[in-house]
Parts: sequence; C-alpha cells; structure tokens
Amino acid sequence: GVSAAGLAYLAIQAIRAGAEDYGRRYAALTARHLDDMFLFIPPRRILELALAAALVAFLLVFLLSGGFQSRGAFLRGLILGAAAGWAGWSIPHRILTLLKRQRLRRFNDQLADALLTLSNSLKAGFSILQAFEAVVRTGVNPIAEEFGVFLQETRVGVKFEEALANLRQRVDSEDLTLLVLAIETARLTGGNLTEVLDNIALTIRERNRVERRVQTLTAMGRLQGNVVGAVPILLALLLTALDPAMMAAFFQSPA
Repeated sequence: GVSAAGLAYLAIQAIRAGAEDYGRRYAALTARHLDDMFLFIPPRRILELALAAALVAFLLVFLLSGGFQSRGAFLRGLILGAAAGWAGWSIPHRILTLLKRQRLRRFNDQLADALLTLSNSLKAGFSILQAFEAVVRTGVNPIAEEFGVFLQETRVGVKFEEALANLRQRVDSEDLTLLVLAIETARLTGGNLTEVLDNIALTIRERNRVERRVQTLTAMGRLQGNVVGAVPILLALLLTALDPAMMAAFFQSPA
C-alpha cells in the first residue's frame, strides 16, 4: 500500500509538472499568435476556453455514447469521450490559426495597393520612410498596423534593415518578401525602386487573379468532396434518429 501510494504520488507530480509545462508552452504560442494579430486577449483566457471546450465535449460524448450502464459502455464512452475532448481542446487554437490565415490573406490583398502608394510617394520626392507613413495614413488594417510597427521600430533606434527583417518575419508573407528584397537590393545597388515596386504590384495582382480563378474552377470539386465525406456521418445520425434500436447494434458492437 505504501509503495502504491508513493508511485501514485510520483505519477500525479509528473502529470502536474507536464501539464504546467504544456500550459506555459501553449500560452506562449497563443500569445505569439495574438500579438501577430494585434488581439489583446490574455493567453490564459484562451487556455481556459480550451479546457472548458475539452471538458464539455468529453462529458457530452461520454454520456451519449457510453455511460455507467456496463463496463463495455464505460470503456466505449471513455475512448470516444477522450477523442471528443481532444477535438474540443484544439478548437481555440484552430480558430486562432484560421483568423491568422484570414488576416494574412487580407494583408496580401492590400499589399498591391500599398505598393502603388509607395511608388507614387517616391515619385513625388518622398523618402522611403515617408512613403511608408503615407501607406499607414491612407491604408487600412492589417497592413497599416504592420507598417506602423515597422515605422515605430525605426523611430526608437532599430536599424532600417533590421526593422524590415522583423516585418518580414512577423508577417511571413511571400509577397512581402518580394517587397523587402526589392528595397534591400535597391538600397545596395541604387536601382530604380519605383519601377521595381510597380512591377511587383503588377505581379501580385496577376497572381491573385490566377489564384481566384483556380478557386472558382475547383469550387465544385471541393464542395462535392465535402458532401461525400459528410454523407456517412449524416446518414448514421439520421438512421439513429429514425430507428435507434437498429443502430444500437452498430454502436454497441465491439467491432
């Protein structure tokens, strides 16, 4: 008994330490996502939402699919509930990932117009920093937010090249990478930056047009795939509602 109690205590301590470490890493990753999207939400709140979603999903699936009627029902509910709990745990993180992806898509859509503003500002005799300020004044979020952070870094003493590298790393956009490389190349070689910006804007617009065309042409196929994939689940739910006794043999069978 003493040995079992000692082993249980060590196991509880190990699980607790692992949970705390995972919670810290989860909070750090969530904080980075929130900072990238300029969302001022405590990362701990997202962790609490994930725990709540996991608990609710586990209890619902456990009670609906198993319960305490028998050992088989308990094990079935436990396994299915654990799977549902894991799915519920990942919901907040998936939502943040989806929001970040949508924000990046909006940034890329706004970048072509921002490049034209940069080019026109440079043609009017503005410096590169003044051209970025023009984008911040006339632009909309999220591009105005990202360029505003870039300008703020240059004002507090960060080198121009480092601020550009931070912007590139923070946004993680292929289109923005083209802009950063063009500016760095023009600063080193003294090329015609306005012409390069116009060409990059044209390239981005054309690529966005092709991507939207591909999305339109493949919309029917993607919809068919989603419908076919959902048919077995919807059919099982429908048959369960129409004839629970028939489907009970399916759910209660070990196979």
